[in-house]
Amino acid sequence: MMYKFFIACLIGLLPCLAWGGEEVFLPYSTQIADKNGAPMRGFLSSEDTFAEPVPLSEVSPWLVAAAVAAEDKRFYSHGGVDSKAILRALWQNSQKGEVVSGASTITQQLVRSLRPRKKNWWGKTEEAWAAFAMEKDHTKEEILEAYFNRLELGNLTQGVQSASQFYFGIDAADLSLSQAAFLVGIIKSPTYYNPRKHYSRALKRRDYVLKRMEEEEFIDPKMRTLAQEEKIVLRGNERPFEAPHFTQMLRPLLPPEVSFVRSSLDKDLQVFAQELVKTHIQKLSEQQVTNAAVVVLDNETGAVLAYVGSADFYHQANQGQVDGVLALRQPGSALKPFVYATAFEKGILNPSSLLDDEDTFFQDGFRPRNYDKNFHGKITVRTALACSYNIPAAKAAETVGVPALLQKLHEVGLTELGRGPEFYGLGISLGNGEVQLLHLVNAYATLARGGMYKPILLAHEPLIQLPGKTRRVFSEQTSYLISHILKDNQARSAAFGLNSPLFVPFEMAAKTGTSKDYKDNFALGYTPRWTIGVWAGNFDASSMQKVSGITGAGPILHDLAIYLNEKYPSPAFKTPDGIAQELICSESGLRAGNTCQHTQEEIFAKDFLPPVCQGQHAYNSRPVTIVSPTAGDVYKWDPASSASLQKLQWKANCASSICTWKLNGKKQSQKSCQTWWPIKAGKYRLEVSCEGKTDTIFFEVLP
Repeated sequence: MMYKFFIACLIGLLPCLAWGGEEVFLPYSTQIADKNGAPMRGFLSSEDTFAEPVPLSEVSPWLVAAAVAAEDKRFYSHGGVDSKAILRALWQNSQKGEVVSGASTITQQLVRSLRPRKKNWWGKTEEAWAAFAMEKDHTKEEILEAYFNRLELGNLTQGVQSASQFYFGIDAADLSLSQAAFLVGIIKSPTYYNPRKHYSRALKRRDYVLKRMEEEEFIDPKMRTLAQEEKIVLRGNERPFEAPHFTQMLRPLLPPEVSFVRSSLDKDLQVFAQELVKTHIQKLSEQQVTNAAVVVLDNETGAVLAYVGSADFYHQANQGQVDGVLALRQPGSALKPFVYATAFEKGILNPSSLLDDEDTFFQDGFRPRNYDKNFHGKITVRTALACSYNIPAAKAAETVGVPALLQKLHEVGLTELGRGPEFYGLGISLGNGEVQLLHLVNAYATLARGGMYKPILLAHEPLIQLPGKTRRVFSEQTSYLISHILKDNQARSAAFGLNSPLFVPFEMAAKTGTSKDYKDNFALGYTPRWTIGVWAGNFDASSMQKVSGITGAGPILHDLAIYLNEKYPSPAFKTPDGIAQELICSESGLRAGNTCQHTQEEIFAKDFLPPVCQGQHAYNSRPVTIVSPTAGDVYKWDPASSASLQKLQWKANCASSICTWKLNGKKQSQKSCQTWWPIKAGKYRLEVSCEGKTDTIFFEVLP
């Protein structure tokens, strides 16, 4: 009885059922490309497939002809169910005693893909009536378009566009006759005819499809022969999987039903940065460093050009899927530029202001120590910032006030510093709070832009930005002064040497930061065009073996900056209006007056020029002190670097500019209190004499 009911419904003799048609839904997977359209990563659709819907006009006519010939030769004449095909299939199956022939039309295949039904007579009857309804509600062209976009063609591909790209690397519109027949051949059984596993089967099925096309007069015998002779070459089996952390972060921010995203990334730069991080971390493995992260920003737009979340996304032991760009880490000295910028902005300090680098107890028992464990006497802000000394930074923060400093840090985007001033205290100047690398890089980009904060741009189409508004945080003059100090290789040489990783053959402002117990280290660098940030450390918060920002993150910054400046050449920093260059008194840090015997040049914001120096200086009565090198320093000769660049700064604080130097008891020709010595391997006793006073330290240079 059910058998007769099924036959009657299929041949249209029982239009008694009131079932409606299926709602056509085209799945899509989100494809993320770089800023130039190069594929970066694809995400699965809601049906766990890679799908890219296209209109019928972008489907090769050969696909239409092949599908009609092989799957439904009376497609254009039936009303959803092919009664002749059903009778033929029933006859053949009854003769063989098993299912050897099917009768599903293209329309039936479509409704089945929209809502699979049980494979029994009742399910078949329901499917048939749904096909009738589909034909009633949609044109043949609409049915074909939905059909070609819903076809599953193996290896997680859904739709002819996705399959064409995956198997051949071309669009569905550009398929040849042979390629079109090859894809249509997979329809019968994507598993059995999977060309990645059963290429010969898929090729044999293609030949069958071409035979059917000839029989239905879509092609002639010559075209069939030529198509069979065409070699089907499958492209590589890989799907792009670049920037996994970035794309993972971006996807939830996308509007609904976005299938293609033109992100902000530069694929070539991204790949280079990924390999650079991986290679460098391998070199540091013996020093208990397992991971690093990198961000590169375009200053003008705020666009993320590169985003590396870890050294190896697949490394489970090192927690490679943790995103180091978004992880909260202590930045150490990387916050110091904002301490001094806040002081400059208020006119409290300037680059020549003198700060006492001496053992100091601050409120609440805070007693910072410098990285080199030495004190350097009275030094200028330029030296204090360039050499990243801790005690002067804490004193600068004390003069500014922690509430004002926190406010500025929030304004440059470091809103994760959400506790009150009393929680951080003066330690905030040395980076005792936790920040994201992404936000820290944008804070430095604010300095690079002349004090303008901009929200971070993640994608161009659709436009995706992180929350925030463009605003001025620091004046152009303040930003330029900070940048001028951070690009001053001589000013930082007393702490880092002339040939540190921060030195590059173009103008780049740079700063490092190392957290307590060597758990995190940072290196940041910027030019007027771009900004780089690097973090190195371990995601389990274990300590590195005395790896600082200059030795851990610094080399990654250096190599990436060299590559980046070749790809995106940057101009030098432009001096803004409102900057003055003045002679200052070396002893007081004030503008040189008539009584000043020792002077040097410095730059200032015109609105905050220091007063003119008057009279004698208490500084003159201080004993002579060697401030560079510091006692116990150990240096190493680098055979890969030019000898002309490997020099050590000898510097002494003295009222006079004339000093007498002795090295291992031998008087040297240098007579300035600030000079350079070409390094040579050995152990040394360095002595300086100035105005009857003497200081001595010991240092070593390794071969």
